[in-house]
Amino acid sequence: MKPVVQISGVSHAYGRKQALNDIGLDIPAGCMVALIGPDGVGKSTLLDLVAGARTCQGGVIYALGGDMRNHAHRRLTGPDIAYMPQGLGRSLYHTLSVAENLAFFSRLFRQTQSERQARIERLTRATGLFPFLDRPVGKLSGGMKQKLGLCCALMNDPLLLILDEPTTGIDPLSRRQFWELVAAMRREAPGMSVIVSTAYMDEAANFDWLVAMEGGHVLATGSPAELLRQTGAASLEQAFLQLVPGNGDVAAAPVTAPPLENGTGKPALIARGLTRRFGDFTAVDDVSFEIQPGEIFGFLGSNGCGKTTTMKMLTGLLPMSEGEAFLFGQPVDAHDLKMRHRVGFMSQSYSLYGQLTAAQNLSLHARLFELPPDAARSRIAQLSARFGLGDFMDSRSESLPLGIKQRLSLAIAVLHEPDVLILDEPTSGVDPAARDQFWELLIQLSREDGVTIFISTHFMNEAMRCDRISLMHDGKVLVCDTPQALAGSGTLEDAFVHHIQKATPPQAAPDLTAQAPKPASSEPARAEPVLSPRRMFAISRREILELGRDPIRLAFAFFGSLLLLVVIAYGVSVDVERITFAALDRDRTPESRAFVAAYSGSPYFVEIPAEPTSDGLYGQLVSGAATVVFEIPAGFGRQVAGGDRPEISAWIDGSNTMRAGTIEGFVSGAQVAYLLDIARQNGFDPEALSPVLLQNHYRYNPGFESIRAMGPGVPAMLLMLIPAILMAVSIAREKEIGTIVNFYVTPTARLEFLLGKQLPYVAVTMFNFLALTLVVVFVLGVPLRGSIAGLFAGSLLFALASTAYGLLLSTLTRTQVSAVFAAAMLTMMPTVQFSGLLLPVSTLSDTAQAIGRMWPASYYVHLSVGAYTKGLGWSELWPDLAGLAVFFPAFLLMAALFLRKQAR
Repeated sequence: MKPVVQISGVSHAYGRKQALNDIGLDIPAGCMVALIGPDGVGKSTLLDLVAGARTCQGGVIYALGGDMRNHAHRRLTGPDIAYMPQGLGRSLYHTLSVAENLAFFSRLFRQTQSERQARIERLTRATGLFPFLDRPVGKLSGGMKQKLGLCCALMNDPLLLILDEPTTGIDPLSRRQFWELVAAMRREAPGMSVIVSTAYMDEAANFDWLVAMEGGHVLATGSPAELLRQTGAASLEQAFLQLVPGNGDVAAAPVTAPPLENGTGKPALIARGLTRRFGDFTAVDDVSFEIQPGEIFGFLGSNGCGKTTTMKMLTGLLPMSEGEAFLFGQPVDAHDLKMRHRVGFMSQSYSLYGQLTAAQNLSLHARLFELPPDAARSRIAQLSARFGLGDFMDSRSESLPLGIKQRLSLAIAVLHEPDVLILDEPTSGVDPAARDQFWELLIQLSREDGVTIFISTHFMNEAMRCDRISLMHDGKVLVCDTPQALAGSGTLEDAFVHHIQKATPPQAAPDLTAQAPKPASSEPARAEPVLSPRRMFAISRREILELGRDPIRLAFAFFGSLLLLVVIAYGVSVDVERITFAALDRDRTPESRAFVAAYSGSPYFVEIPAEPTSDGLYGQLVSGAATVVFEIPAGFGRQVAGGDRPEISAWIDGSNTMRAGTIEGFVSGAQVAYLLDIARQNGFDPEALSPVLLQNHYRYNPGFESIRAMGPGVPAMLLMLIPAILMAVSIAREKEIGTIVNFYVTPTARLEFLLGKQLPYVAVTMFNFLALTLVVVFVLGVPLRGSIAGLFAGSLLFALASTAYGLLLSTLTRTQVSAVFAAAMLTMMPTVQFSGLLLPVSTLSDTAQAIGRMWPASYYVHLSVGAYTKGLGWSELWPDLAGLAVFFPAFLLMAALFLRKQAR
């Protein structure tokens, strides 16, 4: 039979790191194939390339008879290849329910409603998810997420099923149920090929064909029995260790802990009736146990059963709802920082600062725990030698091998010499040799240093090394004893499964006898259309659901623009009112008092008492108490009466140049009014003295109110800013959380993806336009005199342009934070400076005018001002409408050009 996948000369690198190096491999069809090896050996990269989710840098990969470098072949075979990426629920949308996730994947494959309903029921009954159809994915356990991920992958009867470490981090019962489900699917679809990567050697032993990988190379291939014969090892784990170059003849003796000496001291940790509630949900329910000093206590349980929550309560990181806990006889208090110094904590993610070196990470934590400098240096040197970190102290932690990261994290956890060490699944994804070395360190800490170790794990061989273990399920401790006593004459995994099944209600158990999906056809799927409205609207539907269940994004989308409009319209007004002034009158004559009255009688000026000295007067200007100060010299009245031109010192606060310029005009105006009044008192007609009588009238905004000038312009800025940010986040968010892989591996076209993303936000933008219009007209009091239809049409074109611009930015950014910054900066600057919001575009320099003509906000500002203030109709607005119509297709096509259908 022709191989389902043929790989020749494939290499792949991430910067300087070589993930794959000249891989050559033929994967047989119609069987279960496992890629085995620890994290970082290239398994995920190879599966990405086979699934078409990543661009092939070098070499050739043929899958299902075609070259995966060819876009047409990937699009044709997209429905026939199902890919479940690494990570608990990574391809799932956590705010959507189980049913909504399955329906979304069904729509991507253009299934009818009847097909969708039948397939969802079959798959969820087979996996035991049927009772949880309405539950959000974020509230599922790890095992349930993985089962749902498999269901989503099987929605379209694939010929090739690719699963990247589907059972890493989930409990033994869920792992067993997962593989029973896959086996049931394969019995109904014998032509389906399955390629899996796994770090669990006991799982790999049940596969048909294995590919052992290390350092980007293939070490060996063959059936489990063939690899055992090739190495002469007793177990697959030992066989893999012998295949790794440099390991030599690996000892067969397993790592074991010496018996714990029975002490007479008090227990190190005590839990009595420990309970933790989150609202109506009880995560931990009446948990009680004791841990002896120096004991290695294993914490096992199903995913989501409350293990991590219990650990956090015992260490004081999380307050308990009920019950009590004691650490060496002292009550555990979540607010007692001194108690936390007696505890070391190591999370599964290691919590290292990637940009810092190993030495810098250790030094930082030494300072956090307030170790004296000399003691810190001595302790770091001791741990470096003990944990074999000497050659890596100057390397950044993000570049360290996984096993070294693990040892560095352990060194940090014990840096301050804690009495108790809490480890939350510390060996997940680490190769067998590194796990054994790590356990040797733990045993030394326990037996030589007397450190009490509280560890959670899903590896049964690790649980056998513990002095005692407890088994937890659904927030309760089911049993607590030595692993040997629990295993009895069988295996610990069998005992684990037995106790969990015994505690599981019958109706919640998976129904693996339910009808499986129909057999996969051996024929490729029908050709996909260039643009599928069904897929496009499926993406829009999902986007609407996610937006509606994110209260922060929802509030920002619908109310952010309204809030900003009011803040900007009232808070950024350029109207100059209540100008405070002080006048030091050294003349005290009717003429000087009349001069001061010319200002105090104006509605724009407010007089405050003047200081009696020049220094005090100018001090009022410095302190901000006065905006303008006058110093009227002695003899002012005599000079005015004699027809002379007296000089008055007027000082204006020029810290705000725009406001200062306006105030200067007001000061000059008041002075002219005073001089005209003096002329009339002396019998002259000021108007008769002027050869021209100039009367100023304002055609638009006769009251010269800034609120009426800003009212039409500010919505343009907001309808550009808010939609651009929302759209920029939408794709960047998928890149960040990993769901973008669904776009990579399904037949979804670029325009389907982009338009499907855009449509909901166009609707949100138009809602904002209507709301802003009502606020401008009825709250700000700016009448809409022109064509309402023209303003609506322009707003729709502007909404299409602004959201398409956000899409373009989103294709160029990788994280939500960078997307928000890019959208805010690259939207606000051209909108404020070049769109006519502050100054007419025609008054700008030639370069600035050119920039304005290439920016959609300039057309919309002109259109909005014309419709609101100038009362323009269709005939006058059409040039702006024509200009706006260009930007949507331009931005959309650029976004499609930059949006990659494969990761690099």
